Amino acid sequence: MSTEKTLVLSSDHADINLRRTIAAHAEAQGWVVTDIGPQTSESTHYPLHGEAAAKMVASGAARLGIVICGTGQGIMMAANKVKGIRCGVCHDTFSARMIRQHNDANMLSMGARVIGEGLALDIVDAFLSAEFEGGRHGTRVDMIKAMED
Repeated sequence: MSTEKTLVLSSDHADINLRRTIAAHAEAQGWVVTDIGPQTSESTHYPLHGEAAAKMVASGAARLGIVICGTGQGIMMAANKVKGIRCGVCHDTFSARMIRQHNDANMLSMGARVIGEGLALDIVDAFLSAEFEGGRHGTRVDMIKAMED
């Protein structure tokens, strides 16, 4: 299966309903979504979920990933520990578009306790529809990749 429009979603317990809403929204746009997040609101550890989603993206099992925790910060930090991942926290559409266009981000993180559903879906749309511009930005992304070695 081509990974062109494949997306992995995960979260901790902060907002499973938001994750499910994002999954349905992305599927309606033709994305093949793999939701690996918890199925109950029982407290869980965001590093485990950030790492699991990031490993799917890094391995090529998914082209892009979206992760959610209370603020988006902790799960983003965990995801970024996986080699090959460039994940940014975004709570606005401009940043979501720019992390794809300028930073070739392959993962998006959001805080369920920071933004509402409508804005979250707009952010997802901005992230999923943007493409990396390359050029001078490619040089900078290569510099980031070199830091991993």
